[in-house]
Amino acid sequence: MLSIDKNADDFLYRQVVELVSGQIEAGVLRPGDRLPSLRQMSDRLSVSVPTVRQAYIELERQARVESRPQSGFYVRAGEGNPIVRLASCRNRRPARVRCRSVIDRVYSGIHTPGIVPFGIANPSMARPAAKALNRTMKRVMSRAEERSLEYAPTDGEPALRRQIAHRYFELGGRVDADDIIITNGGQEALALALMAVAGQGDVIAVESPTYHGALELIESLGMLALEIETCPEEGLMLGALEQALARHEIKACLFASSLNNPLGSATSDEHRAALVGLLEDHDVPLIEDDVYADLMFDGSRPKPAQFFSRKGQVLTVGSFSKTVAPGYRIGWLVAGEHEERVRRLKRGLSCSSGMLQQLTLVDFLATGEYERQIRALRPVLKCNAERMSALVARHFPAGTRVSKPRGGSVLWLELPRGVDADELFERALERGISICPGTIYSPTNRYSNFIRLSFGHPWSEALEEAIAVLGRLVADAA
Repeated sequence: MLSIDKNADDFLYRQVVELVSGQIEAGVLRPGDRLPSLRQMSDRLSVSVPTVRQAYIELERQARVESRPQSGFYVRAGEGNPIVRLASCRNRRPARVRCRSVIDRVYSGIHTPGIVPFGIANPSMARPAAKALNRTMKRVMSRAEERSLEYAPTDGEPALRRQIAHRYFELGGRVDADDIIITNGGQEALALALMAVAGQGDVIAVESPTYHGALELIESLGMLALEIETCPEEGLMLGALEQALARHEIKACLFASSLNNPLGSATSDEHRAALVGLLEDHDVPLIEDDVYADLMFDGSRPKPAQFFSRKGQVLTVGSFSKTVAPGYRIGWLVAGEHEERVRRLKRGLSCSSGMLQQLTLVDFLATGEYERQIRALRPVLKCNAERMSALVARHFPAGTRVSKPRGGSVLWLELPRGVDADELFERALERGISICPGTIYSPTNRYSNFIRLSFGHPWSEALEEAIAVLGRLVADAA
């Protein structure tokens, strides 16, 4: 039970400081945890609100906690590991992607029963929207009846396209509902975009590191990938891209410029405007993987790159998988000048996407449930990121470096030299833990001592123990 001694010589606020500090050191309060409100702590300790406020301000001065506007005080993660370094991609040439066999093993591990799933980026499951979605779906089924079982139009349910268009309008851009094509998740949208702008043997520029699903698509379509240097904090390096455009015949670029996976880096609106301008000067289409943009920890939402396009050469990929329900498999593509080709490809590949899921999402968006979901999800993900970073700092050996994501649901870890991430993946799987080895985030398998860990899960002691186990495995391999 929390208590202080009012008869002691020490100031009351100092006792509150020591009490909270002791809970942090004992692990009762962990990085990312919210402290009791001023009023709650005042009631618990039978001291005045100004006394608690003075204590919290002192804790903030000591860098033990941080205040967040209109939210309260939270335990800070501390300094932790140094940040991952920029990997040089100079003089890189277009390469055939050869990562499918490793990805096969990763996906097999993810879906093994009882596995701790650090290998899957599943942010919406950190705070599942199951109850709200189920209520919405029941309401839709009772109202739509047989229509909910029908094929949806190839382009998608018009009401859902209007809801998505309205969200773009609220961001300050103009996207007509007719410009939006509903897809089976973001992955189909990426595939449609690639097939619309490039063919077998063409060169696709990608960030380094980049999303492994994009690389698998490039491999499946017989295209080549060219890595572009990407800063772990500030995103794609425009100078490196400009040099690559001068040296190579790049057919298209596939970037997650708003929020990178796996780095968690984000770029400014000015950066994306310059990126679009550079590419359109060279008549090179940009496919923007924008599926994480709603999950910035600070509540901001980067403007899609298409807002800065003059020629309609930006194709924007969106999805509800990361924010609401991965199992619904509902994404979308804004294809710009490539709209007609994308529409024909969609009809040929899958005809349509699930009607019931689309109708459910229409109501989910229209009633404000979507906004409530992401507002509640962002602080959970931020808290999970801070907890995981702190545990990595505690359990992993010296020489480990960690990304500082600005959103999303993954950490990118640079392990001490000599640690083989593929071997670590196998050893971790034997211990019931799935991770993603860094080699699948490069077309040339170059991140051999890197791993990606997902914190997009409900936090638990099992996750904390799994991080400790991973730390011991890394230390043994270092």
